[in-house]
Amino acid sequence: MKHRKHMLAALAAGSLLLSGCAAAAGAAGPGSTAVVPSSSSAVAEPGHAGGHGHGSSSSPGAPAAVGPSDAALMVCGDQPMDRLTSILDLDSKPHTVDNWADSTFTCIYHLAEGALEISVREAGDEASARTYFDAMQALAKDAKPIQGLANLGFPAFETADGSAVFQKDNFVLQVDATDLPATLGPESITRNALAYQLSTTILACWVEHH
Repeated sequence: MKHRKHMLAALAAGSLLLSGCAAAAGAAGPGSTAVVPSSSSAVAEPGHAGGHGHGSSSSPGAPAAVGPSDAALMVCGDQPMDRLTSILDLDSKPHTVDNWADSTFTCIYHLAEGALEISVREAGDEASARTYFDAMQALAKDAKPIQGLANLGFPAFETADGSAVFQKDNFVLQVDATDLPATLGPESITRNALAYQLSTTILACWVEHH
């Protein structure tokens, strides 16, 4: 409880705590397309630095998830969508496509500049999530730990080409902006800053609902 209060205070201090965070129950909204395969594995090694480990292998005692949790669905919900629309000053909400495979829920935002991919890996437990996170960091090119207050108390790293990864509880959150230009939007925000801001928006929702 003390740690949770500290996290809420840290998020609020950074103007990151959003009111009314809610899961996107099944879809991101109009124009989104959901693809939900029937089978998945609870724990798999990452297939590449920013990947979801399509060659999956179950670990003992970690049951396969039958579908994404409400927390995972938030990556395709109103909060990151509204934040993205605001940062880039978009005239309309971008089209999204979401998918559930290998215990990973992925939401791809189709922007004029390229695709922005946000994914959540749901491991069987916190230790398995940390193992997956560590493997991602080890495989990522030019990975740099996010330290101090910036990581909000969670294991986190970013890559030079625009990807941010956080681990919280049994979740590994990745915002992958590597397909986007180095800067974008009216404020010329860097793709690294965009990935970080969207990550903290989602983490704020997770902390609020924990």
